[in-house]
Amino acid sequence: MSILIYAESSSEGKFKKVAFELASYAKKVAESLNTTVTALTINNSNTAELSKYGVDKVLKISNDKLNNFTARAFADVVKQAAAKENAKLVLLSSTTDSLYMAPLVAIGLNAGFASNVVGLPVNMSPFQVKRNAFSNKAFAITELETEIKVLSLAKNSYGLVENSSSLTEEDFTPTLSEADFGIKVENVEKTTGKVTIADAEVVVSGGRGLKGPENWGMLEELASVLGAATACSKPVSDLGWRPHSEHVGQTGKPVATNLYIAVGISGAIQHIAGINSSKVKVVINSDPEAPFFKVADYGIVGDAFEIVPKLTQKLREFKANS
Repeated sequence: MSILIYAESSSEGKFKKVAFELASYAKKVAESLNTTVTALTINNSNTAELSKYGVDKVLKISNDKLNNFTARAFADVVKQAAAKENAKLVLLSSTTDSLYMAPLVAIGLNAGFASNVVGLPVNMSPFQVKRNAFSNKAFAITELETEIKVLSLAKNSYGLVENSSSLTEEDFTPTLSEADFGIKVENVEKTTGKVTIADAEVVVSGGRGLKGPENWGMLEELASVLGAATACSKPVSDLGWRPHSEHVGQTGKPVATNLYIAVGISGAIQHIAGINSSKVKVVINSDPEAPFFKVADYGIVGDAFEIVPKLTQKLREFKANS
């Protein structure tokens, strides 16, 4: 028996940060259960880095048919890997891809499934985990009674913990069914040279208070200094000021960053629900009555066009002197 994790990679074959967070989490659980951690990798030749975070064994899949994500195919691969390793606990991340396939994995394994897990198991017997609930407004303790259990770990809920292990590798060739590839990917648009929202620990987000797309340069400068991703509110993407891929919130991409900076965003309930899992929220707005201030950890009332450039300059000076 072992714990199986799906170590997710980017389209360039590099592990995403969530893969290392998942490995860190799995290692801690494995120590409690006196078992090992096996990672499933797909089209990733450089697996050594996983050993830094406690992975004991890697099942390596190399297959061009899996270059593009298809939920049914990937779920079937995870199911076969879990069966091979006799894994009673399967861990997935909360990326868009993993959330698509997680229910399919659970069904395929006849397993109980808990999403949005935010901490180590509360109990091992009975097996209970703590989860985000009601758009991150509450927590729930969920008990899984099935023999096999599938968990998806909420982003940035555990962190990276180095715990070196001796890694063994094994090539794995699962059986692929053509029926699993019913959806064909015609084109993939890639963003290069920028931190993606999915991998970001810091996000700088703008709203209609920026008055137009021509003013986004100052947010991009701030994001560059912080090593952050840029994002926007729904009205901004609806207006065409920014691409829809940058829309964060309950109706866009949910984020759970270490730091979320909202500039010129009033704070509609759907937006707040989608970013509420972020650890520290900073709000910059000229309206002291903006709803966002009620949930902010830090708030600045003032003109963003004066505050953001000064903040960027101070951060540059701090980095230069540190």
